[in-house]
Amino acid sequence: MRWRGERQSDNVEDRRGMRVSRGVKVGGISGLGLVAIVVVSLLLGVDPTIVLQQVGQSLPSSTTIEESAQPTANNDMRNFVAVVLAETEDVWNEQFNNAGRTYQEPKLVLFSGAVDSACGFAQSAMGPFYCPADHKIYLDLEFFNELHSRFGASGDFAQAYVIAHEIGHHVQTQLGIIQKVAQLQARSSKAQANKLSVLMELQADCLAGMWAYQASKKRDILEEGDIEEAINAASAVGDDHLQKKTRGYVVPDSFTHGSSAQRVSWFQRGFEQGNFQACDIFNAD
Repeated sequence: MRWRGERQSDNVEDRRGMRVSRGVKVGGISGLGLVAIVVVSLLLGVDPTIVLQQVGQSLPSSTTIEESAQPTANNDMRNFVAVVLAETEDVWNEQFNNAGRTYQEPKLVLFSGAVDSACGFAQSAMGPFYCPADHKIYLDLEFFNELHSRFGASGDFAQAYVIAHEIGHHVQTQLGIIQKVAQLQARSSKAQANKLSVLMELQADCLAGMWAYQASKKRDILEEGDIEEAINAASAVGDDHLQKKTRGYVVPDSFTHGSSAQRVSWFQRGFEQGNFQACDIFNAD
């Protein structure tokens, strides 16, 4: 990916090295599960942190996490993230403007170890996530090392895909999709709620592909092998691949993000067609 020397977003908050003390832990909840809980809470007029305390595993109120990393560490990767975020801003501002809408740019928070968000306290183990309550993406840069070592997905565009996917959730929020789906999930069975979660994740993959198409068309940021890196990353984080790796078997009914094949297919669809209509997964044939 051609990124060096390009514009960096001003919407990056670097919280690496900050001391975090909190008595709420989001345990066993995926990024989208966290989103659904928070959105439903907001729609019902309930403080999301109260709900998260009830469904999560609580840590003692005196728990303190002292971060050892310094905010100035790994500035090259920080700069990369800032450029990718700027590229998403350029694309989505234009796309929303073309659709007669206004795009509200999200913040991207860099943290190390743990972070306190408007969606509650979260640890790095849950991976990157988007919080609709504060319109922020949260990312521990160590995840990119894990993406390579644990999931076998390497390359700068694999990392850009991860960011673009989380931005996709922000786009869904801006369009009111997350809110509508969360309302449906609140009155659905667990199986149906999981299916809706899968659709949300696959749409975010498609929006990531749409971003890649538009960014490449306007700014020629892609280099040879970049799309393959993104596809490899999408495949590596498919539910079937992760379940096979961790459990040794696959349980399709428990999927919340989609299979590897589905995630790859929807990313490619967004990249090949490059428009909102291509990503209208809820009305897809």
